[in-house]
Amino acid sequence: MTRYLISFDDGAMDHIPDGDWPAVGEAAHAVTREAIAAGVWVYGGGLERQRASIVATDGTVTDGPFPETKEVVGAFCVVDVPTREEALAWAARTAAACRCAQQVRELMADPETDELLRQHATATRATGTPKES
Repeated sequence: MTRYLISFDDGAMDHIPDGDWPAVGEAAHAVTREAIAAGVWVYGGGLERQRASIVATDGTVTDGPFPETKEVVGAFCVVDVPTREEALAWAARTAAACRCAQQVRELMADPETDELLRQHATATRATGTPKES
């Protein structure tokens, strides 16, 4: 299967009236429960509305990007589905629940990391504790 990032920009939900937030939260959690039950949910969550830190290759830390820029992600989830069409269908459900448009992007496959994760999961199941590197 292929993993897809479903996300929306920070501020995309600013149009929602305060009184509607409980319903939006329940709708979003319902989609999450459905994705978990379907076995396609990998991970997801909202991001705190705060300044990010950029860490350079030499370890230097600088401030930015700032939440006021449109490039800041507000929330995301990752689903593991067989086709882009299925990812788009999950994004449509998420868009309806969150009351904002969703961006869908395919994540690059990394067979080496997938194999490392399989080995780790196998070792953890066999011993009940994580395998040391």
